[in-house]
Order: sequence, then C-alpha cells, then structure tokens
Amino acid sequence: MSDYVVRAVRWSGGWELHITDVGVTQTTGLGDAEVMVRDYLRIDDYPDWENSDIEIVIDLDGLEDEVAESRREVAVAAQAQIAAAEHSRQVASKLRQRGLSINDTAKVMGVSRARVSQLT
Repeated sequence: MSDYVVRAVRWSGGWELHITDVGVTQTTGLGDAEVMVRDYLRIDDYPDWENSDIEIVIDLDGLEDEVAESRREVAVAAQAQIAAAEHSRQVASKLRQRGLSINDTAKVMGVSRARVSQLT
C-alpha cells in the first residue's frame, strides 16, 4: 500500500493534486506530479517526503475505466502477438524440415522470403 494516495483532477491550468489527509498542490502536467507532491510534503516538513511511496490516481470522471480497459486490451494483444510469432517460427521450421524451399514456405505462409529466413 502507498504511503500517500494522490487524486489528480484536471482543471484549466493543469492538474490539482489532492494528497489524502495532507492537502492540495498543483502541476501543469502529470509527468511532474510526483515531484510536486514530494515538494509539498518537504515544504510542510513531512519527515518521510523523500522515501514514501506515492500513488497517483488520475480522476477522469469515469473515463479512467475505459483507459484501464484499453490498456488491458493492448496487453492481451501483445501476448497474442508473441504467441503468434512463436507459432509462426514453429510452422516455418516444420515446413523447411519437410523440404519446402524458402520460396515455397514464403508462399504457403503468405510472408516474404526474408521473413521466412528471420523465422527459421
């Protein structure tokens, strides 16, 4: 569990950073959010400002759920691509072991000769 949970809320000037049970600071971009929180904690003399775990929770009025789903879909697709590439290597190797030429293997698999060479 994080030492500090920070809810980032968009506003016209950037992001409000609501530090649970501490206070609020601001930043123009999320890339600087953790630094701004640590600065806030340091200035307010929190002794653990430097080494605390800080969790930034981005509040997008429900859109964050769609962002999370999209990220899950991308991760699943990446795993599927890894599996497909491994399967393609196995199939290309089997075709070559059966005596098919690189040209014929490429035609059967619907890839270029160069791709067959990469796969095998």
